[in-house]
Parts: sequence; structure tokens; C-alpha cells
Amino acid sequence: MGGTMDGTRQRRRGNTRQRIQDVALELFAEQGYEKTSLREIAERLDVTKAALYYHFKTKEEILVGIFEDLSRPLEDLIEWGRRQPHSLETKQEIIRRYSEALMGAAPLFRFMQENQATVRELRIGEMFKTRMLGLRDILIDPDADLVDQVRCVSALFTMHAGMHVLQDVESDPEEKRKAVLEVATDLITQAHRGGGGA
Repeated sequence: MGGTMDGTRQRRRGNTRQRIQDVALELFAEQGYEKTSLREIAERLDVTKAALYYHFKTKEEILVGIFEDLSRPLEDLIEWGRRQPHSLETKQEIIRRYSEALMGAAPLFRFMQENQATVRELRIGEMFKTRMLGLRDILIDPDADLVDQVRCVSALFTMHAGMHVLQDVESDPEEKRKAVLEVATDLITQAHRGGGGA
């Protein structure tokens, strides 16, 4: 690694990258991914298209960048989970941390929900599936019966659905998150009991 100069430059570059991603996600959310052009993203940022191009060559690159950044906590969680014993405590902790990671990635998940066709066509669809399967494999005991496997997968879906379906429900976001987390935790706990883990 170079001196402090390099670090500062990296960080500054990182900030521009971050701003591009934030603004792009705003625009994608407002008018849809298909209808948003790189030019519009540059205009809203008040930078030249060339400046934008320096960081990202295509819209998909921006989206993949957003996805990688916002789903990094998910990656870390899966890595952590793989090293833990298959105990109920581990699973409950994974669900708790996943709940927090989802809150941090809320704008991305909203985008994915509203642009499902786009997501399926783009790389992030596959990337997301891979992460979901990674989580699922940690939560499901190798010898779990089908009902308990469904419970584990349902816990994940409950958390995703909770973010979207409950958007219109008049309630404090943190209250909603806790309610969804409680239901997901119940499912994981039931599945674990069923799997012979008393």
C-alpha cells in the first residue's frame, strides 16, 4: 500500500462512486431502471458523462456495484454462519443480523421488488439467488424433513415480504422490523425443534 496520499485519493474516488450509486438508485426507483439513462444520472449529479464513465461504463455496472456494496453484510453473515455450529442460537443470530442487513439495504430490495423482470435479466438476479441459497443452507439442518425446510425458507421470505407488504401499514419501521423478526425467529425455532434439536 502507498502512503496517505493514495489512501485519500482512493477514498475520494470511493465517495464519487458512492454518490453515483446513490443517485442512480434514486432515479431507478423513481422512474424505473429501463427508463433511466446514464446521461440523466450524470445530469442529476451535475458531472459530465465522461466523469461518470470513468467509474461505470454501463447502467448494469452501477446496479451491480450497488448490489455488491449493499449485500456485503449478507456475504459477511453467510461467511460467519458457515463457521458456526448448527445450533439454534446460531440460527436465531443469523435471522437477527439478516433483519438488520435488510434494513440497511431497503432501497435496493425495494428496487428489486419493483423491477423483477429487469433483475431476472441482469447479473444481480443470479447473485441474489446465490446469496439466498447460501443463507438457506446454513439455516436448514442437513437431515431436516420437508416441513422444517419449508419453515426455514419461509423465515427468509417472511423477512423479504415484511419489507414490502408492510410498507403501507401505519406503524413505526422499527416496530415492524421487530414484529417480522419475531415471526421469522418463531419459524426457525420450530424448524430446529422438528429437526431433532431439542
